[in-house]
Amino acid sequence: MDRYKILKELGDGTCGSVYKAVNMETYEIVAVKKMKRKFYFWEECMCLREVKALRKLCHPNIIKLKEVVRENNELFFIFEYMEHNLFQIIKERQRPFSEEEIQNFMAQILRGLAHMHRNGYFHRDLKPENLLVTNNVIKIADFGLAREVSSMPPYTDYVSTRWYRAPEVLLKSTSYKPAIDMWAVGAILAELFTSCPIFPGESEMDQLYKICCVLGAPDWTTFPEAKNISQLINISYSEILPVNLAEIVPNASLEAIDLISQLCSWDPHKRPTAEQCLQHPFFHIDMGIPRTIRNPLPFKQHKMGTMPNLELNLWDFDTKSDDCYLGLTLAVKPSVSKEMIPRVSQATGQDIFMCSGFKDRPEQSGLRSRTLRLEFHIQLDFPSRLCRQASWMAH
Repeated sequence: MDRYKILKELGDGTCGSVYKAVNMETYEIVAVKKMKRKFYFWEECMCLREVKALRKLCHPNIIKLKEVVRENNELFFIFEYMEHNLFQIIKERQRPFSEEEIQNFMAQILRGLAHMHRNGYFHRDLKPENLLVTNNVIKIADFGLAREVSSMPPYTDYVSTRWYRAPEVLLKSTSYKPAIDMWAVGAILAELFTSCPIFPGESEMDQLYKICCVLGAPDWTTFPEAKNISQLINISYSEILPVNLAEIVPNASLEAIDLISQLCSWDPHKRPTAEQCLQHPFFHIDMGIPRTIRNPLPFKQHKMGTMPNLELNLWDFDTKSDDCYLGLTLAVKPSVSKEMIPRVSQATGQDIFMCSGFKDRPEQSGLRSRTLRLEFHIQLDFPSRLCRQASWMAH
């Protein structure tokens, strides 16, 4: 370890402490993880799950283990250095992530996870603190709890941070598979939209209750191997109905809501794999297309007596000036004639819709634009004889 100079401590965990260091020979900045327990034989170092997993997993979205050093019965892992973790970024961010930014982060996480699962490992401790970021490149780190997919149960029930722990783990199921990583991915995806955990339980019992409050009560036959299913029955002794995820994650697209609901499924068999997630429409929507804004408070029409009479008219472009208008650009091909513009003749009552002429504008990218000004004067015949006028110009 004489080749490395410790610069500062980055974090302290159960198994070890992580430091920022510099290689004095190459001047490369690295991360050094010093294990807290002693290691007296090299063979036991090489048998550690973290070492075995990282020696096998080589992917741009998985942290790179550069070197393992044992010195004076102390064990050091030398990793590539990453500037931040996702938890820090979420905590310090002043504005919400855009959906495009979330797509980018989640696609990288899923690609790394797909490589991991494909090569026979699942992480078991996915959380924002274990997702390291530098220049918008994200990498999965901390494989201390990683396990082979082919390993035989029973498995350890205390894995992952509680907020990202899958229900089958909370219920102490004797066997679970990579689907527990997919549950964590769903919780992280929701958190990127809201900047706060979706299931912030204060204990294992409270964690199950928080999940029930969002997903509703599960089918009791979903967890045949769970040891403490009675706890879940006690929590949801009365029927708990699921909530609308769009209300909990209001700024997410419908595609994102659908992906979260699939990943955060009570039944681990219904959760998509990492490779299936990458094919989900959430990662293939065109972010340049404007989305319909969902109004969380639907409009309710109140009774106002008799229906008002509406009068709508269009006047010529230059007849009068307006104090207030909304802008809308209309592009019409030169071949389009007036006759092709939709018209509505006089309707019932006093509803009138008339079309006036066009004004040509300069050529723009080979397409002649024409300006149509629409001005609506709306008279509302309320019992109080209140009259209002509104103008709308499209230019």
